[in-house]
Amino acid sequence: MRELARTEGGTVTLSEGALTQIVVQAVESVAGVRVRRGRRRHAVEVALEAGRARAELELAVAYGRVLPDVVRAVQGRVAGALAGMCGVVVDAVDVSVEELDR
Repeated sequence: MRELARTEGGTVTLSEGALTQIVVQAVESVAGVRVRRGRRRHAVEVALEAGRARAELELAVAYGRVLPDVVRAVQGRVAGALAGMCGVVVDAVDVSVEELDR
């Protein structure tokens, strides 16, 4: 569980699965892109600490897409989702294109 906020009324925590879902849905909102699946998990790593976040993603992108444009779109969507839903400052969204889909 990741702690997002602590107030005098209690804490707000987020499971690893929910955090991954936020990122995966943001990535897949970009046409022609999906998060690469590992053996048992998505290829997503998110570090959350002291109100700041950094994400590392492995993606599959449709063949023929302009990769720098796609990656910038993914970075923007993921940063927006993490900032909006988790209330954190996103320092970086590092992306590695690992596969091309036909």
